[in-house]
Amino acid sequence: MIEGPLPFETTRDALLGGRLMLTQPRTGHRAGHDALLLAALAPAQARRIVDLGAGVGTAGLAVLARLPEASAHLVELDPATAALARQNAAGNGMSDRCAIVEADVRTLGKPAGPAEPAAQAADLVIANPPFNARAAHQTSPHARRATAHMADGDTLMDWVLAAYRCLKPGGQVGLILRPADLATLLDALAGRFGAAELLPVHARADAPAVRLLVRAVKGRRTPPAIRPGLILAEADGRTTVTADAVLRGEAGLIP
Repeated sequence: MIEGPLPFETTRDALLGGRLMLTQPRTGHRAGHDALLLAALAPAQARRIVDLGAGVGTAGLAVLARLPEASAHLVELDPATAALARQNAAGNGMSDRCAIVEADVRTLGKPAGPAEPAAQAADLVIANPPFNARAAHQTSPHARRATAHMADGDTLMDWVLAAYRCLKPGGQVGLILRPADLATLLDALAGRFGAAELLPVHARADAPAVRLLVRAVKGRRTPPAIRPGLILAEADGRTTVTADAVLRGEAGLIP
């Protein structure tokens, strides 16, 4: 846990149409559409949620804003970023149902790992795993942004395994990825998760998918299904009706 002033400047920003206020770093990795789309994967019946690599809390807190009966553990490795997540939970009146855990995702659910989140207890685990291979990209000069985005070949598997350990039987994992990571994802899910629902996200109706949203069930063996894609914007640039409702936290993406 960090003590004293934070080592970076921050801004205060409104999300979900003003229903969620976040303090976040002025530069580097900031809240965006990815986190809000990830939050929209939460089914209405979810009650015990774990957000892996929670950052300043965007996705996890957005889930709690939509599901007032739910509680969450937000897992974040960087102490300064975790401090902001803690501040954001308090600032949005969610401290009583939101715990911030400073831990490495790879230790969760293991005997030597943190006591919380408890193993095999969550209904839902959500995650936006680091998606850029270190060898293929220049590392960001912002340390926190680099940590958030850079991955090695085993990162996605590590995060899927962490979700598996945290979830109760029949619990669900929700992920947002690049479409190019689909084959790696299916390999990671194999033998652990089934009934995967794949939802491509397109910037426009005539553009290739820029993200892939996935929700799968622990212990199931049902083959994956591809859902109709989510189109973020109309041809004139206006947000589509569905995307607007999702980004305002007024609707989920998969029942």
